[in-house]
Amino acid sequence: MSVPEPAGGEEAKQAKEVEDAEKYSFMATVTKAPKKQIQFADDMQEFTKFPTKTGRRSLSRSISQSSTDSYSSAASYTDSSDDEVSPREKQQTNSKGSSNFCVKNIKQAEFGRREIEIAEQDMSALISLRKRAQGEKPLAGAKIVGCTHITAQTAVLIETLCALGAQCRWSACNIYSTQNEVAAALAEAGVAVFAWKGESEDDFWWCIDRCVNVDGWQANMILDDGGDLTHWVYKKYPNVFKKIRGIVEESVTGVHRLYQLSKAGKLCVPAMNVNDSVTKQKFDNLYCCRESILDGLKRTTDVMFGGKQVVVCGYGEVGKGCCAALKALGAIVYVTEIDPICALQACMDGFRVVKLSEVIRQVDVVITCTGNKNVVTREHLDRMKNSCIVCNMGHSNTEIDVTSLRTPELTWERVRSQVDHVIWPDGKRVVLLAEGRLLNLSCSTVPTFVLSITATTQALALIELYNAPEGRYKQDVYLLPKKMDEYVASLHLPSFDAHLTELTDDQAKYLGLNKNGPFKPNYYRY
Repeated sequence: MSVPEPAGGEEAKQAKEVEDAEKYSFMATVTKAPKKQIQFADDMQEFTKFPTKTGRRSLSRSISQSSTDSYSSAASYTDSSDDEVSPREKQQTNSKGSSNFCVKNIKQAEFGRREIEIAEQDMSALISLRKRAQGEKPLAGAKIVGCTHITAQTAVLIETLCALGAQCRWSACNIYSTQNEVAAALAEAGVAVFAWKGESEDDFWWCIDRCVNVDGWQANMILDDGGDLTHWVYKKYPNVFKKIRGIVEESVTGVHRLYQLSKAGKLCVPAMNVNDSVTKQKFDNLYCCRESILDGLKRTTDVMFGGKQVVVCGYGEVGKGCCAALKALGAIVYVTEIDPICALQACMDGFRVVKLSEVIRQVDVVITCTGNKNVVTREHLDRMKNSCIVCNMGHSNTEIDVTSLRTPELTWERVRSQVDHVIWPDGKRVVLLAEGRLLNLSCSTVPTFVLSITATTQALALIELYNAPEGRYKQDVYLLPKKMDEYVASLHLPSFDAHLTELTDDQAKYLGLNKNGPFKPNYYRY
């Protein structure tokens, strides 16, 4: 016997189906404010005129190349537009009554201190160096003027230098990368810091000058990232430059400018190139890029890489890291190379080596990692398929010919922070990330552990140059001594509970080595 269906049963069933369907229906939109476009000046521009103070920064202007590679879109929790009053117009003092700084808001110091404390947790090597050496004060008497990214990680370095006896004055090498709360924490701790997120060009050079041009205080050491500080002191304060005991530089651009000075016979102080130290090269270039390439691409595009065709231009340390990460996600990866050795390495690692023109019509993503200029030209861009993603992991903003895209027939549409759709007349779109600037510095963050290695290297280089006996270093550019490179690595091994094997006396004699290192000759390729 069948049971009759209750009245309204069919309607109730349909209503339940609609309710279930709505339960699993989602819609999300993400919109972010675009960053302003800037233009770049030549590296060797002359700084003969002191910048005048201006109000709001213009949309198009000349500015130092290195200062515009935005360090991280997520670098600061405070926005540069939260207060329209320029920090230069504010009268601020810290809790000790000092006003020897210029930051966005000194009241953010407590928040910045928490950020620094968090960074310290993954920078155990630098903290270890601080504890081991602070009793000896190897930097007592050092007056260090610095120009780097001002983030929580850099703050750990600055406070380590102070703990080792140095006096520090600091500005930012990048107009976007400063964490305002961290700058406030440094100012509260007594560091003369002049930096805030969203500086104008005039602000940028004003901050550098405030660090150098001080009554009763003269720098004797320089720590630079990009070469702007070094070039400013060299051009504007030649008498100060001649009395500098050492320069430490960590960027490709800055090292290139130092070698130019040396070649021209104008480098009158010793300089340390830490960019090409093994630990910096491997961790900051290979291992860091292996992680940050995916971080930057995922944040900006939400793309799935399984089965996607990707071409990576350049198979140096950066290219190797990018290729390894993309291959692990199932992407089909092509490599372009000019160097037969690097090309052969790519072949042995399972990548097909091609010319860019051979695959440009079919690839879904183009990534530059060469250190060159005009690697991706307008001709390549014209031939790309619809929705092709284009980004740069290599040198500054020179690898992609972005200037060629700023023409009347092409339309630019900002869809997210650091993401532009460049639209052709036929409707084709190319997805350009960070306007061709460094993807991992503009659209993601760099792991704190990597920055610990870089910062430890910088600290040791400063200690070495400052304490070196007269005559050890000439007026030239030097690599970090191998022994120090190994020491940086050894300081980070405890993080992994790693235990080194020690040579016996007989083994050391057989290899012709000191038991305590260095363990490899300078020509060894790691």
